[in-house]
Amino acid sequence: MKRLTACTLDCPDACSLWVERREDGSLGIRGNPDHPVTAGFACARIREFPRRLKSPHRILHPLLRTKNGWERISMDRALELCAARIQELRREPASILHIQGEGAKGVLKAVCEGFFASLGTSTLRGSLCDNAGIAACIMDFGSLESNDIRGLPDAGRIVNWGKDLSRSSVHVASLVRHARRRGTRVLTVSPGGDGNDGYSDDRVRILPGTDRFLAAAATRVLLENGEVEESILDRTANWPAFDKALHRFSLEELAGFCDVSLTDVETVAEYYVPSPPPVATILGWGLQRHRFGGENARFINALALLSGNIGRRGGGSTFNIGSLRNFNLQGLIPPSPGPRRTFLLPFIGSEIVGARDPSVAMIWVNGHNVVNQAPDSRSIAQAFRQVPFKVVVDAFMTDTARLADLVLPCALMWEQEDLTGSFLHDCVSYAARVLDPPGEALSDFEILKEIGSRLDPPVPLPDRESCLRAALDSPFLDADLETLRQKGFAQANRPEVAFEGMRFAHPDGRYRFPEALHEEPPPPPGYPLRFLTLVRRRSLHSQILPEDQEGRPVVRVSPENPCLKDLRLDRDVFLASPLGRLAVKVEVCRDLHPSTVVYRRGDWMSLGGGANQLVAPRLTDLGENAAYYSQCVRLEN
Repeated sequence: MKRLTACTLDCPDACSLWVERREDGSLGIRGNPDHPVTAGFACARIREFPRRLKSPHRILHPLLRTKNGWERISMDRALELCAARIQELRREPASILHIQGEGAKGVLKAVCEGFFASLGTSTLRGSLCDNAGIAACIMDFGSLESNDIRGLPDAGRIVNWGKDLSRSSVHVASLVRHARRRGTRVLTVSPGGDGNDGYSDDRVRILPGTDRFLAAAATRVLLENGEVEESILDRTANWPAFDKALHRFSLEELAGFCDVSLTDVETVAEYYVPSPPPVATILGWGLQRHRFGGENARFINALALLSGNIGRRGGGSTFNIGSLRNFNLQGLIPPSPGPRRTFLLPFIGSEIVGARDPSVAMIWVNGHNVVNQAPDSRSIAQAFRQVPFKVVVDAFMTDTARLADLVLPCALMWEQEDLTGSFLHDCVSYAARVLDPPGEALSDFEILKEIGSRLDPPVPLPDRESCLRAALDSPFLDADLETLRQKGFAQANRPEVAFEGMRFAHPDGRYRFPEALHEEPPPPPGYPLRFLTLVRRRSLHSQILPEDQEGRPVVRVSPENPCLKDLRLDRDVFLASPLGRLAVKVEVCRDLHPSTVVYRRGDWMSLGGGANQLVAPRLTDLGENAAYYSQCVRLEN
């Protein structure tokens, strides 16, 4: 049996897929060749996913914590326990905290958030990922729009600000390769230690978190060389304030802040010199996770604008778009009966402990290994232990599930039907159910629909089919559910070029520049290294199989790293921050910035990993984003 389905993981590519269930039970997977971005191939994570489906570590039945350990109970009893506890707390719904993550994406996942909204429970605000970059782009352009990513090969030059094309998005990588075959030159700006060499003609190695200074310096060079057209400034609203910020420091100071030479500054500026072939800018999803991450993104956007590359096919500045923006979710997410109490996600541990009137009596977690993924994991674990009743919906005994009072087994990708979008392109895809969930596993939607029917009065959720059909009743879509089931995807009706004619989404139609350029805080005494917890190639975030987490975590450093001279690699080595220590192995990476430690994120505390137990909660300048990469560490014996 072969079915058209889709990837619903938290990945920008959102691939349309053919999945074949063979007679021996194995799965054959290939990208849908008719999809304009998937183009017939998929990434290593997809090829690994059948192992996740069939892992012996998978939770198949509800597990209830008792004095003697975990007790297997029936799904019916588990749902009754959940309904009874929610019913008990319904008079004071703010005492229930709902934590929903992006472990899987889709329309029905959004409906799950609607269930808790209709109860008026506490919810989250802020972000662990991209809010700083999103807020930056909205402040600049007025909305979160991007050029169609398929226009990349039309660029004469591409500047990649930190996106690891070997690990992050195989389809962006493919478009960059295609562009290079057509003669496009590519510059990568990053701290190194990535897989971008095969995708780059030139590289500038930068001190982590200082992209704004390099963008400001390159902008200065363009201005001083007369390369900025006056007509562009006419489409902006606050040029004098930006010009003042731009000249706060000398060119030499700007280069020094990001630890590059003036020659490197000239290299970046030369890539942006206005010419008939446009320049495409790619914003990686790391530069916004610094203290001034929003400012990093805004100065890069300003460079793209002033060089005349916004509103042009083959140009633009690409960060991301809303993955569900092309669906109609009106009516699928019921309104809350009143204002909901919000908990700041990057500070979730202290937020739970500090909650009063009411305190948190119940936590419901789905799609999120929050204890592992949010900063200061140990404090989050302590906070969870203080809450009387925790329900975690997951397929594996993650660091978060281990702290639950009740674990509900969930269906995974290809075991449930849904519709999904992308935060890279404007196709929506149909995710068919190809396999039956094992044991008593149910989708998040099915679990909450069952619980809602057991409440008094009930909290009814629409049936699945109605939800999917209603979501497609959108001005951006011309496809119905039958068409999607047959074809697998539909292209939304969106412009191929964002902000064409330099008309922006602010009420006055003008662009907004950043008005300040902040210095980068120095590392604290005793912790000289910038800590970068970067994406893996074969797994996403903490969705790593337990059997693949053997041994100590590996960190990578430059041979010029200052900690190496005092470190005995033949003895136990620890990665340390003011929050604690973690035993690690050290490998040398020759192209990495000397002030950097790279850790491939997502491994679990319970299995010897867990980078975020060393990361203190901090916020970025915009978007209430976790400033992970502003954590400084050291290596020691």
